Amino acid sequence: MVGETCLFSHDIDIRVLRPHRGRVVNVEPQQEPASGSAVVFRGSKSLCHEFSLVLEAKDIAHETRESESTWVLSVPLTNLSRAYDEITRYAAERSVPRSVPDAVKLRPSATIGAIAYGAILLLTAYCAGNGWFGADWLSIGGLQAGAAREWWRAITALTLHLDQEHLLGNLLFGVIAGLAAARLLGDGVAWASILGAAALANYVEILVAPAAHRAVGASTAVFAALGLLAGMAWRQRLTLRERLWYRWAPLIAGICLLTLLGAGSAHVDVLGHALGFIFGIAVGWIYARAGVADHRGRCLQIIAGTGAVLLVCVAWLLALSHR
Repeated sequence: MVGETCLFSHDIDIRVLRPHRGRVVNVEPQQEPASGSAVVFRGSKSLCHEFSLVLEAKDIAHETRESESTWVLSVPLTNLSRAYDEITRYAAERSVPRSVPDAVKLRPSATIGAIAYGAILLLTAYCAGNGWFGADWLSIGGLQAGAAREWWRAITALTLHLDQEHLLGNLLFGVIAGLAAARLLGDGVAWASILGAAALANYVEILVAPAAHRAVGASTAVFAALGLLAGMAWRQRLTLRERLWYRWAPLIAGICLLTLLGAGSAHVDVLGHALGFIFGIAVGWIYARAGVADHRGRCLQIIAGTGAVLLVCVAWLLALSHR
């Protein structure tokens, strides 16, 4: 076009551009007599509008129009250098191929841990509802701020619930999150890790919560499971060569779920949910870095799963003995 300068020709495909010292190779500016504007791109409609969004985000004046069965993007000559730099950087960034994460072999079935989780919650609810052993189970097993010496409360509180709605909600979401974690790590390791992260979160809550704070429920374990999944995915994404948004997406998604499901009325234990999620992320991060998902032997699963169940039983024995 007479009176304009074309920097990007129609035969340039943005998907195959490669960076070279901050520029895009194989693109030669074609100088033409100036008339106050310059064409910085000539090609398809979709790419023209994509470059237009780049310039709009940088508040660079520009114009898109159709000319001779093709689309052109032009800018004032005073913005030529800025526009060219922004489009070149965008093209270079867009041309970086995304890394593909290593595939993790999922276990075909991971229901044993979910069944054990449901059985423990239901059995505890039955015993507490009938006041077995003449004890007030909510009183002796609930989380109580300041009771640091009664460490077992950090575990027993995870198995107690105030009503059927509370129980069924944690049962449903816990099974879903636990199954996902178990398919990655195996039943025993996954549920033992969830229990450990949740119990540690509860114990920290005992230490830092206000004196009158009381809490019960498996929701801390549910969010520990979500944190475990988010932590593993986040650590894996950070090792890949891709955009910042993609690398941080698992953590952002987990935080969104925490905000959506972990906060609510004044009776919701927001502190416990947040701590469970944080400790779950830490465990997931460590597991992903250590490659725990690659070592899921049957013996390890049995030891970890049995240890988790025994820990819950010991915690309740101590609680009942100190009533």
